Amino acid sequence: MIHAPSLAIGAIIASITITLVIFGVNNSSNEIELSIEPTPEMDQIGPKKITIDTFLSNGSPILGDPNAPITLVEFGDYQCHYCNVFFQSIEKDILKNYVDTGKVKIIFKDYNIIGEDSVIASQGAHCANDQGLFWEYHDILYSNWTGENNGWASPENLAIFAQQIGLNMNKWSECMKKGSHSQIILKSNDDARALELTGTPAFFIINSEGKVTKLFGAQPFEVFKKIFDNQLEN
Repeated sequence: MIHAPSLAIGAIIASITITLVIFGVNNSSNEIELSIEPTPEMDQIGPKKITIDTFLSNGSPILGDPNAPITLVEFGDYQCHYCNVFFQSIEKDILKNYVDTGKVKIIFKDYNIIGEDSVIASQGAHCANDQGLFWEYHDILYSNWTGENNGWASPENLAIFAQQIGLNMNKWSECMKKGSHSQIILKSNDDARALELTGTPAFFIINSEGKVTKLFGAQPFEVFKKIFDNQLEN
């Protein structure tokens, strides 16, 4: 598990045009070309431009081989029902068949659209990341999901989850008290809005040549498999 996106990805993608394939409910698709531009050094007036950082920055550490040819970026909310469906019924097959075999790496990014507990849960995950346990905390959050805005992700429960995965509670609690990772969470949400996302989960699959495929919702594993296999073959 690496705590920064692969530099090789940025070098390949940052200066090229990508293709966005949008899958609808009828499995129809259309292609839209988006220009990825170098990340601006200063704030700009007007809508935020899409850059490689829009996909890869302000997120989790990489899960998988940092040199894997395909990057799967998930924008999710820890209280989201269909994000939990993806975690429980789809992600395991992706991990087994593509991440564990070095073909795909995963980055998770926050898009907090449900409630305050979603933001606090994101803080919990990033504070766990300070101790190298982001993905363990991510997993225990979804493993304890029971609904939206019903209290399962309360500060008290988040602390219990932190204890269960063996975090140093003094360090984790201090991080939570300070809101140490508020900026990365806000920036990730800004990235989601720049990409005009309207819900969670939303996925971007980026191959080594810079082609980006966009998927909405907890699509079946077979949909991910088809895209992964096609990109690996070409």
